Amino acid sequence: MDKLSGLLAFVKTADLGSFVAAGRALEISASAVGKSVARLEQEVGVRLLQRSTRRVQLTEEGRLFHERCRPILDDLDDAQAMLSQAREAPRGRLRVSAPIVGYKFLLPVIPDFLARYPAVELDINFSDRSVDLIAEGVDVAIRSGDLPDSRLVSRPLNAFRLLLCASPAYLARHGTPLLARDLERHATVRFRHPDSGKVLDWPLLHAASDAMPRLRTVLACNNMEAVLDATVRGLGIACLPDFLVSHLLADHRLQSILEDQLSAGGQFKALWPSSRHLSPKVRVFVDHLGAQLASPGAIPP
Repeated sequence: MDKLSGLLAFVKTADLGSFVAAGRALEISASAVGKSVARLEQEVGVRLLQRSTRRVQLTEEGRLFHERCRPILDDLDDAQAMLSQAREAPRGRLRVSAPIVGYKFLLPVIPDFLARYPAVELDINFSDRSVDLIAEGVDVAIRSGDLPDSRLVSRPLNAFRLLLCASPAYLARHGTPLLARDLERHATVRFRHPDSGKVLDWPLLHAASDAMPRLRTVLACNNMEAVLDATVRGLGIACLPDFLVSHLLADHRLQSILEDQLSAGGQFKALWPSSRHLSPKVRVFVDHLGAQLASPGAIPP
């Protein structure tokens, strides 16, 4: 504890610029702070602070030592905060952002979460718009794709596949594509991202010598549910996530095509702002999603 006291006294003095201010922050006398720093200097064998009648300043060795000590004490504060928060029951409003189709896999796991944590109030915004979690005060976001914001941390959740689907009626009228290049003769219904305005690329495999087929889009919209409905109505072929169409495939209202010519699918992630103190409500929600959705086949039909 003497060494820890010396580190605390040294870092606080370096931060505040005087023994008096450090003593006030640590609730001990300025003399006690000075003695703790002196004992630390004697132990490490290096002068860490230059004293004057008005203030103290770091030596070059002290500056380097301070750079190493500050993260250590911050980690100690985090560990103490974590233990304190672990004793608290998760409570309060939890703001979540999820894609529109996210209700398919989120809502089935919500009842058990609320039963375990009745003091948490979930506020879920289902939208395909990209949100700035920090600026908009969102606690957790569910998204797929890359993680462009370095201020966020993530936890992998459920994986999914993208399937090319069409209604049996459409295929009866226009024929079933056997190769990717056959798609050029077909109508397609495509998802347009609400932020970028770009239509979603299809995960088609192709040989290096082959060009990607040019798709003829008859309808593009920024809502995946609308893309699904248009596909069921026979407007064309669409690229849809497997968890959204599994029941329609089972009922033969849609038919999957070219499955052997599609690349691997994607994965959803839980994202939250990186901070030194993760709130209990965020921690238990992310843990719950990870436990319920991280295994294969976790998405209900």
